[in-house]
Amino acid sequence: MKIYKFLSLFFIAFTVITLTSCSSSEEDTTDLTTSGKLQLKFENGFNNLGDIVLNQTTQTSSQGQKHQFSALKYMISNISLIDENANEFKYNENNPDKGAFIIDQADAVAGIIYLNLNEIPKNNYKKIKFGLGLSQNAYLLGQDGQAEFWNKAKQKGMSWSWAAGYVFVKLEGKYGTGAPNTEFMNHTGNMGNVTANNTPDLYREIILNLPTTARVTNQITPSIHILANLNQYLSGDIPLTLSTTNDMMMGSSQHLVNVTNNITKMFKVDHVHND
Repeated sequence: MKIYKFLSLFFIAFTVITLTSCSSSEEDTTDLTTSGKLQLKFENGFNNLGDIVLNQTTQTSSQGQKHQFSALKYMISNISLIDENANEFKYNENNPDKGAFIIDQADAVAGIIYLNLNEIPKNNYKKIKFGLGLSQNAYLLGQDGQAEFWNKAKQKGMSWSWAAGYVFVKLEGKYGTGAPNTEFMNHTGNMGNVTANNTPDLYREIILNLPTTARVTNQITPSIHILANLNQYLSGDIPLTLSTTNDMMMGSSQHLVNVTNNITKMFKVDHVHND
Protein backbone atom coordinates (compact mmCIF):
# COMPACT_ATOMS: atom_id res chain seq x y z
CA MET A 1 0.00 0.00 0.00
CA LYS A 2 2.83 2.36 0.90
CA ILE A 3 4.54 1.57 -2.41
CA TYR A 4 1.31 2.33 -4.28
CA LYS A 5 0.97 5.73 -2.55
CA PHE A 6 4.62 6.51 -3.26
CA LEU A 7 4.25 5.69 -6.96
CA SER A 8 1.05 7.76 -7.18
CA LEU A 9 2.76 10.79 -5.63
CA PHE A 10 5.76 10.32 -7.91
CA PHE A 11 3.51 10.17 -10.97
CA ILE A 12 1.68 13.36 -9.94
CA ALA A 13 4.94 15.23 -9.31
CA PHE A 14 6.34 14.09 -12.67
CA THR A 15 3.17 15.25 -14.47
CA VAL A 16 3.28 18.70 -12.82
CA ILE A 17 6.97 19.14 -13.68
CA THR A 18 6.36 18.04 -17.28
CA LEU A 19 3.41 20.42 -17.75
CA THR A 20 5.35 23.30 -16.17
CA SER A 21 8.31 22.60 -18.43
CA CYS A 22 6.10 22.55 -21.54
CA SER A 23 4.41 25.76 -20.47
CA SER A 24 7.76 27.48 -19.91
CA SER A 25 9.01 26.21 -23.24
CA GLU A 26 5.96 27.60 -25.04
CA GLU A 27 6.38 30.96 -23.31
CA ASP A 28 10.05 31.09 -24.27
CA THR A 29 9.22 30.33 -27.91
CA THR A 30 6.63 33.11 -27.99
CA ASP A 31 9.08 35.56 -26.43
CA LEU A 32 11.62 34.84 -29.15
CA THR A 33 9.47 36.49 -31.84
CA THR A 34 11.88 38.51 -33.94
CA SER A 35 9.72 41.45 -35.00
CA GLY A 36 7.18 43.88 -33.66
CA LYS A 37 5.61 47.26 -34.31
CA LEU A 38 6.49 50.90 -33.70
CA GLN A 39 4.38 54.05 -33.68
CA LEU A 40 5.59 57.56 -34.50
CA LYS A 41 3.56 60.53 -33.33
CA PHE A 42 4.21 63.93 -34.91
CA GLU A 43 2.93 67.06 -33.17
CA ASN A 44 3.33 70.43 -34.89
CA GLY A 45 3.54 73.51 -32.69
CA PHE A 46 5.25 76.83 -32.00
CA ASN A 47 8.03 76.65 -29.40
CA ASN A 48 6.42 74.92 -26.40
CA LEU A 49 2.88 75.40 -27.73
CA GLY A 50 1.62 72.25 -29.41
CA ASP A 51 -1.29 71.57 -31.75
CA ILE A 52 -1.27 74.33 -34.36
CA VAL A 53 -4.83 75.10 -35.41
CA LEU A 54 -4.95 75.96 -39.10
CA ASN A 55 -6.17 79.48 -39.89
CA GLN A 56 -6.18 80.30 -36.20
CA THR A 57 -2.96 79.82 -34.20
CA THR A 58 -0.81 82.94 -34.69
CA GLN A 59 2.91 83.29 -33.94
CA THR A 60 5.16 86.36 -33.90
CA SER A 61 8.58 85.77 -35.46
CA SER A 62 11.91 87.05 -34.15
CA GLN A 63 11.64 89.77 -36.81
CA GLY A 64 8.29 90.94 -35.47
CA GLN A 65 6.07 89.44 -38.15
CA LYS A 66 2.86 87.66 -37.26
CA HIS A 67 2.01 84.54 -39.24
CA GLN A 68 -0.42 81.65 -39.25
CA PHE A 69 -0.80 78.57 -41.43
CA SER A 70 -3.71 77.54 -43.61
CA ALA A 71 -1.72 74.55 -44.93
CA LEU A 72 1.10 72.77 -43.11
CA LYS A 73 2.46 69.62 -44.74
CA TYR A 74 5.82 67.89 -45.05
CA MET A 75 7.21 64.64 -46.35
CA ILE A 76 8.98 62.01 -44.22
CA SER A 77 10.93 59.09 -45.72
CA ASN A 78 13.86 56.71 -45.16
CA ILE A 79 13.11 56.08 -41.48
CA SER A 80 15.92 54.29 -39.63
CA LEU A 81 16.24 53.01 -36.08
CA ILE A 82 19.63 52.81 -34.38
CA ASP A 83 20.13 50.36 -31.53
CA GLU A 84 22.34 50.32 -28.43
CA ASN A 85 25.28 48.95 -30.43
CA ALA A 86 24.95 51.58 -33.20
CA ASN A 87 23.44 49.02 -35.60
CA GLU A 88 20.94 50.59 -37.98
CA PHE A 89 17.65 49.13 -39.18
CA LYS A 90 16.44 50.82 -42.36
CA TYR A 91 12.69 50.83 -42.86
CA ASN A 92 11.94 50.41 -46.59
CA GLU A 93 14.86 52.58 -47.60
CA ASN A 94 14.31 54.43 -50.91
CA ASN A 95 10.98 52.65 -51.34
CA PRO A 96 8.41 55.49 -51.28
CA ASP A 97 5.41 53.20 -51.76
CA LYS A 98 6.12 51.56 -48.39
CA GLY A 99 8.44 53.93 -46.58
CA ALA A 100 7.41 57.53 -47.35
CA PHE A 101 4.69 59.48 -45.56
CA ILE A 102 3.02 62.89 -45.67
CA ILE A 103 2.53 64.69 -42.37
CA ASP A 104 -0.53 66.90 -42.89
CA GLN A 105 -1.75 69.10 -40.05
CA ALA A 106 -5.26 68.84 -41.48
CA ASP A 107 -5.17 65.12 -40.58
CA ALA A 108 -4.17 65.69 -36.94
CA VAL A 109 -6.26 64.01 -34.26
CA ALA A 110 -6.06 66.08 -31.06
CA GLY A 111 -2.94 67.65 -32.54
CA ILE A 112 -1.21 64.36 -33.41
CA ILE A 113 -0.44 62.70 -36.76
CA TYR A 114 0.20 58.96 -36.35
CA LEU A 115 2.51 56.72 -38.38
CA ASN A 116 2.33 52.98 -37.65
CA LEU A 117 5.31 50.89 -38.73
CA ASN A 118 5.24 47.09 -38.98
CA GLU A 119 7.89 44.36 -39.10
CA ILE A 120 10.38 46.19 -36.91
CA PRO A 121 13.12 43.85 -35.62
CA LYS A 122 12.96 43.12 -31.91
CA ASN A 123 15.61 45.34 -30.32
CA ASN A 124 16.37 48.23 -28.00
CA TYR A 125 16.60 51.44 -30.01
CA LYS A 126 18.37 54.62 -28.89
CA LYS A 127 18.06 56.91 -31.92
CA ILE A 128 15.77 57.56 -34.87
CA LYS A 129 16.77 58.93 -38.26
CA PHE A 130 14.51 60.06 -41.09
CA GLY A 131 14.59 62.13 -44.25
CA LEU A 132 12.74 65.41 -44.71
CA GLY A 133 11.61 65.14 -48.31
CA LEU A 134 12.54 62.37 -50.72
CA SER A 135 16.09 61.33 -51.64
CA GLN A 136 17.37 61.55 -55.17
CA ASN A 137 17.99 57.79 -55.10
CA ALA A 138 14.28 57.22 -54.53
CA TYR A 139 13.12 59.83 -57.05
CA LEU A 140 15.39 58.48 -59.78
CA LEU A 141 13.74 55.06 -59.53
CA GLY A 142 11.19 56.65 -61.85
CA GLN A 143 7.44 56.87 -61.74
CA ASP A 144 6.96 53.09 -61.99
CA GLY A 145 9.04 52.57 -58.85
CA GLN A 146 6.79 54.77 -56.72
CA ALA A 147 3.42 54.90 -58.44
CA GLU A 148 1.42 54.41 -55.24
CA PHE A 149 3.16 57.17 -53.31
CA TRP A 150 3.17 59.50 -56.32
CA ASN A 151 -0.62 59.22 -56.47
CA LYS A 152 -0.90 59.89 -52.73
CA ALA A 153 1.35 62.93 -53.04
CA LYS A 154 -0.66 64.19 -55.98
CA GLN A 155 -3.91 63.87 -54.02
CA LYS A 156 -2.33 65.78 -51.13
CA GLY A 157 -1.02 68.53 -53.40
CA MET A 158 2.56 67.47 -52.65
CA SER A 159 3.81 67.08 -56.21
CA TRP A 160 4.43 69.13 -59.33
CA SER A 161 4.83 67.56 -62.76
CA TRP A 162 6.91 64.38 -62.79
CA ALA A 163 9.87 66.26 -64.29
CA ALA A 164 9.76 68.74 -61.40
CA GLY A 165 9.10 66.10 -58.73
CA TYR A 166 7.72 66.29 -55.22
CA VAL A 167 6.89 69.12 -52.86
CA PHE A 168 8.89 68.39 -49.71
CA VAL A 169 7.35 71.05 -47.46
CA LYS A 170 4.19 73.05 -48.08
CA LEU A 171 3.62 76.13 -45.93
CA GLU A 172 0.72 78.44 -46.74
CA GLY A 173 -1.13 81.06 -44.75
CA LYS A 174 -1.08 84.74 -43.95
CA TYR A 175 1.47 87.15 -42.48
CA GLY A 176 1.73 90.78 -41.48
CA THR A 177 3.10 93.24 -38.94
CA GLY A 178 -0.01 94.29 -37.03
CA ALA A 179 -2.06 91.26 -38.05
CA PRO A 180 -1.64 88.34 -40.48
CA ASN A 181 -3.57 89.62 -43.50
CA THR A 182 -1.23 89.07 -46.48
CA GLU A 183 -1.17 85.64 -48.09
CA PHE A 184 2.02 83.63 -48.46
CA MET A 185 2.92 80.33 -50.11
CA ASN A 186 6.30 78.65 -49.66
CA HIS A 187 6.65 75.21 -51.28
CA THR A 188 10.10 73.64 -51.02
CA GLY A 189 11.37 70.72 -53.09
CA ASN A 190 13.92 69.46 -55.56
CA MET A 191 13.46 70.42 -59.17
CA GLY A 192 13.66 66.93 -60.64
CA ASN A 193 17.14 65.52 -61.18
CA VAL A 194 19.26 68.03 -59.26
CA THR A 195 22.51 67.01 -60.96
CA ALA A 196 21.13 67.26 -64.48
CA ASN A 197 19.26 70.47 -63.70
CA ASN A 198 22.06 71.98 -61.60
CA THR A 199 19.67 72.83 -58.75
CA PRO A 200 20.07 72.51 -54.96
CA ASP A 201 19.21 69.21 -53.29
CA LEU A 202 16.78 70.07 -50.49
CA TYR A 203 16.51 66.54 -49.10
CA ARG A 204 17.78 66.50 -45.50
CA GLU A 205 18.43 63.73 -42.97
CA ILE A 206 17.58 64.26 -39.31
CA ILE A 207 18.96 62.17 -36.43
CA LEU A 208 17.27 62.39 -33.03
CA ASN A 209 18.28 60.86 -29.71
CA LEU A 210 15.56 59.06 -27.78
CA PRO A 211 15.28 60.17 -24.12
CA THR A 212 14.12 56.65 -23.26
CA THR A 213 15.06 53.42 -25.05
CA ALA A 214 12.35 52.19 -27.42
CA ARG A 215 12.03 48.46 -26.67
CA VAL A 216 10.42 46.68 -29.60
CA THR A 217 9.14 43.16 -28.84
CA ASN A 218 6.20 41.03 -29.91
CA GLN A 219 4.36 42.39 -26.84
CA ILE A 220 5.61 45.98 -26.65
CA THR A 221 4.83 48.58 -29.34
CA PRO A 222 6.81 51.71 -28.47
CA SER A 223 5.36 55.11 -29.31
CA ILE A 224 7.87 57.86 -30.14
CA HIS A 225 6.41 61.36 -29.70
CA ILE A 226 8.16 63.85 -32.00
CA LEU A 227 7.59 67.59 -31.61
CA ALA A 228 8.07 69.89 -34.60
CA ASN A 229 8.65 73.51 -33.62
CA LEU A 230 7.46 75.53 -36.63
CA ASN A 231 8.87 78.70 -35.08
CA GLN A 232 12.05 77.57 -36.84
CA TYR A 233 10.44 78.53 -40.16
CA LEU A 234 11.03 82.28 -39.78
CA SER A 235 12.94 82.40 -36.48
CA GLY A 236 15.58 79.73 -37.00
CA ASP A 237 19.33 80.02 -37.42
CA ILE A 238 18.62 82.23 -40.43
CA PRO A 239 16.01 84.85 -39.38
CA LEU A 240 13.64 85.33 -42.31
CA THR A 241 11.17 88.06 -43.20
CA LEU A 242 8.33 87.48 -45.63
CA SER A 243 7.81 90.14 -48.29
CA THR A 244 6.57 90.47 -51.86
CA THR A 245 9.94 89.16 -53.02
CA ASN A 246 9.56 85.72 -51.39
CA ASP A 247 5.99 85.23 -50.14
CA MET A 248 4.91 83.31 -53.25
CA MET A 249 7.70 80.85 -54.01
CA MET A 250 7.98 77.23 -55.15
CA GLY A 251 11.05 75.09 -55.76
CA SER A 252 14.59 75.55 -54.51
CA SER A 253 15.44 79.26 -54.61
CA GLN A 254 17.87 80.60 -52.02
CA HIS A 255 14.98 81.68 -49.81
CA LEU A 256 13.60 78.13 -49.87
CA VAL A 257 17.07 76.72 -49.21
CA ASN A 258 17.11 78.93 -46.09
CA VAL A 259 13.62 77.76 -45.15
CA THR A 260 14.74 74.13 -45.52
CA ASN A 261 17.86 74.63 -43.41
CA ASN A 262 15.79 76.30 -40.69
CA ILE A 263 13.03 73.72 -40.41
CA THR A 264 15.48 70.82 -40.54
CA LYS A 265 16.21 71.76 -36.93
CA MET A 266 12.59 71.91 -35.77
CA PHE A 267 12.32 68.27 -34.65
CA LYS A 268 12.95 66.75 -31.23
CA VAL A 269 11.73 63.63 -29.42
CA ASP A 270 9.67 64.67 -26.42
CA HIS A 271 9.17 61.22 -24.92
CA VAL A 272 8.85 57.49 -25.62
CA HIS A 273 6.08 55.20 -24.35
CA ASN A 274 6.88 51.48 -24.11
CA ASP A 275 3.34 50.08 -23.90
